[in-house]
Amino acid sequence: MTMINYKHLYYMREVATAGSLARASESLHLTPQTLSGQISLLEASLGTDLFKRQGRGLELTEAGQVALNYANEIFQLGDELEQVLQHLLKGHAQLFRVGVSDLVPKSIAYRLLEPAMSMQKKVHIVCTEGKLSDLIADLAVHRMELVIADSPMPNTMNVKGFSHKLGSSGISFFASPALKASLAGEFPSCLDGAPLLILSEGAAIRTKLLTWFHNQQVRPMIVGEFDDSALMQAFGFAGTGIFIAPTALEAVLQQEGRVEVIGRSCDINENFYAISIERKITHPAIKAITEHAQGWLH
Repeated sequence: MTMINYKHLYYMREVATAGSLARASESLHLTPQTLSGQISLLEASLGTDLFKRQGRGLELTEAGQVALNYANEIFQLGDELEQVLQHLLKGHAQLFRVGVSDLVPKSIAYRLLEPAMSMQKKVHIVCTEGKLSDLIADLAVHRMELVIADSPMPNTMNVKGFSHKLGSSGISFFASPALKASLAGEFPSCLDGAPLLILSEGAAIRTKLLTWFHNQQVRPMIVGEFDDSALMQAFGFAGTGIFIAPTALEAVLQQEGRVEVIGRSCDINENFYAISIERKITHPAIKAITEHAQGWLH
């Protein structure tokens, strides 16, 4: 089996980015002839052409595009490895990369991650927000150590990962003072016909909430759907509609947004998970997070 020469792969990536041997040779400080020879060696080892002539420049073949995609990932991981080792060798804080699903309330995410920042051994946290599927894909290739989500890892994802339940919270319904004053009747009947802000399809809590409305025989009027819980709350703070959040955040939201609680439900639980590549948690930061969360979220 022929091993890929990563120097040749790097040269191929630079030529693909520059679009021609001449431009790439200037940035690499190599002659075009030398650079062409190095790429020819790579093509020979792979058994396929990576470039084809296009006018005065070069264009990637289908195989070349595949090779470029892998090259980008390989060298990105190399950059990350260098950063991690620099932190370790220089005695800096331990790098801790976390993904947070965009459906997890920001205040919950902070409360969950805060114990990692309070450890005796200092942690340098790099936090990325995004779609759960994208974050788990990054977790699978070791671009992060942990993903915080409102649901366990989907069974449809064919990657290695384990879901650890952190805990759950009932939900509370919030409204601006003016909107609350306009509602008729007691909770939950006051929700019937009231303007409602709700998370988009894909949020684990959405189906539970709609089922609860049906059981309570109330039909709120949905006036906004959001992929991001923080944006939904911003609209709620402005009085656009009623919104829900974990009961654990009542004090925080009332202080931040001048909103009031109009009711609560323990029948609807919002769950939170730590997804990692470890079946048994040994990473000190993840361990601190899970132990604290299981005491805070009942």
